[in-house]
Amino acid sequence: MLPAVVVVTALLLVPIGEAAYYSMTNWNGISSQWVGLGTYAAEFRDPLFWRVLQNNALLLIAVPVTMFCGATLAALLNERVWGWRVFRAAIIIPTAVSWVVLGLIGIEAFAANGLFNRFLGGMGLGVLERNWLGSPGDALAAIAITFVYSLVGVNTLIFVTGMATIDPAIYEAGRLDGASWRQTFFHLTIPMLRRYFLFTFVITTISAFSALFSLIYTMTGGGPDYGTTTIEFFIYQQAFGTGAFGVGALLGIVLFVVLAAVSLVQVFLVRKSEI
Repeated sequence: MLPAVVVVTALLLVPIGEAAYYSMTNWNGISSQWVGLGTYAAEFRDPLFWRVLQNNALLLIAVPVTMFCGATLAALLNERVWGWRVFRAAIIIPTAVSWVVLGLIGIEAFAANGLFNRFLGGMGLGVLERNWLGSPGDALAAIAITFVYSLVGVNTLIFVTGMATIDPAIYEAGRLDGASWRQTFFHLTIPMLRRYFLFTFVITTISAFSALFSLIYTMTGGGPDYGTTTIEFFIYQQAFGTGAFGVGALLGIVLFVVLAAVSLVQVFLVRKSEI
């Protein structure tokens, strides 16, 4: 185990320790001045910090939507509905595309003359047309929808894999007892995929905190008025935008603690499910 311990220490533990140290300094990337825990107190008093966390919290609403869409699509694919191979390819394609490309797709969809507004106009709902990337609330919703689109394919694949482990005789018994497709899905499929739901919850939540940089950079640049700035993007803005590398390190530690807490929740829930 010694080689693995050395590699983990060199590439993971040492950088985390350095980030923790620099988070308590005024560091401009070249020189640093020790301040102490006062850096955390000052940052936690900053209203902008809490607004960024609020943006992340609002994006978490997309997590259960992504999971439910993935489970529903997986159930339909598992039923081999007409054209399921075509649908499977269409669902999986976003998983093979980079976040930058997905961001460009999001711009094309939600711009003032984008696809979404054309759809509204074609449906006779032109009164609802607007630049969906032009206001903080609408832009954050556009980011969330693009985020769901980008990850629903991954979750679908995970749920399809889980459904392949379920004995078909269980579904046959349910049909013989008169259970409808909806009843089978909610009372048989979902309970038997509990561990898969836990897994998708964790990876989707972690993605909501740590995988949106390219998407936000491409679609909105964190604006308008910090309306789509997440803590991950805020690290970039503070460190490389203003040169406050100490603040960037502090925000990195905050993000690390949040993701560690999510992972611990997963371990607790998995162990509880095994009891």
